[in-house]
Amino acid sequence: MSIDSRTLKQLLQLQLSPTLDFQTAANPLDVNSGDGSASMFDFLLSQYMNCDFADTASIEPSMLTSDSLAKLASVPNLYSAALSGATDQSSSSSPNDYDALITEAAAKYGIDPELIRGVIRTESGFNSGAVSSVGAKGLMQLMDSTARGLGVTDSLDPQQNIDGGSKYLSYLLGKYNGNEQVALAAYNAGPGRIDRLGISTDSELLANLDKLPEETQRYIGKVLGARY
Repeated sequence: MSIDSRTLKQLLQLQLSPTLDFQTAANPLDVNSGDGSASMFDFLLSQYMNCDFADTASIEPSMLTSDSLAKLASVPNLYSAALSGATDQSSSSSPNDYDALITEAAAKYGIDPELIRGVIRTESGFNSGAVSSVGAKGLMQLMDSTARGLGVTDSLDPQQNIDGGSKYLSYLLGKYNGNEQVALAAYNAGPGRIDRLGISTDSELLANLDKLPEETQRYIGKVLGARY
């Protein structure tokens, strides 16, 4: 199942709005939060976890009150549950097998280890031997040309792959001044496509989301969900 770009835009808008609150509010949709009070968070959680997006397209910002996205961000696999367009990939290894390599690469390149972990989960499902139909290889799905530029000689070697993929991710984060969602879009679609659209910030990405391939739209949401 693919996701409507409007729904993904709403998810990313929530991610970008630290002033929003999903605490109890007088919800015009009259959703019961379980204790007799209405909660916008419970409504969104129910809709997204059940992949029922019909009612969410009409949600207005005025229906959301103020605090933070802490509750939304803390829900395991919220984005991946809603954005279930990718094929699950089996893995002979446990994600924990790569903790040391991820921690080392994150420290080396100054990026969040959970972001690296989210990319790996989305790209390969922690299958170090994964090879895509277009030739992307390993945990972080490096193309041969990209791998060579990163100094990776064997993309199926977990240490080289995680180091190279993290180095590339760090480069993209630097290129786009820490705008994480733009960096993820560029990791998937290529920085050339992102630059041609004039996208350099997360807010610009949001405004131009429908101009990106559906795969990239799904990819951003999946990585954001997989990191929690």
